[in-house]
Amino acid sequence: MISFDTLKLNSDGLVPCIVVDHLSKTVLMLAYMNEQAFTLTLATNRMTYFSRSRACLWEKGATSGFTQKRISTALDCDRDTLLFEVEQTGPACHTGSPSCFYDALFTSTTIIENLELTIAERRQSGDPKSYTHYLFDKGLDKILKKIGEEATEIVIAAKNSSKEDLLNESADFLYHLLVLLQLKGLAFKDVLRVLEERQK
Repeated sequence: MISFDTLKLNSDGLVPCIVVDHLSKTVLMLAYMNEQAFTLTLATNRMTYFSRSRACLWEKGATSGFTQKRISTALDCDRDTLLFEVEQTGPACHTGSPSCFYDALFTSTTIIENLELTIAERRQSGDPKSYTHYLFDKGLDKILKKIGEEATEIVIAAKNSSKEDLLNESADFLYHLLVLLQLKGLAFKDVLRVLEERQK
């Protein structure tokens, strides 16, 4: 058990916390804790931080609903930084991005995460020329129809023994699946979580 008394705090009496998705290992955000936030987090497993700008505690997701459940806690070798692996519900960033580190200059994300971010941006764009925006505008029935069509094309490609067609149709199917998941407020990592649980 990590004791707050043994941590090396910064000049404000706080300890920085790196927050990582426990499945994808994506860095979600950087926050700070004082002793009270640290104690509450360990006691409740609900990530609680200290806001330097507002000078108060804040439980992640208390207002947005995008909560973080603590999975594990680690301390670096200098005892001045905490690492939390969490189960993230919804986006971690207030901008709607899955991670606060969405600038490609500062982070390396998976193709799936990049695609999910692009889908979210196109959904909000209002661009009538955007196919993604068109799908969201048409709604659930249109998206489900496309998923059905792409699934059928996967079967045809497999029966025709065309590896290139199979790969292309699989990519099309995955794209439409990500659109559906986002419409339902889910992410691909939620699918990975189910697969992980099935392996236990």
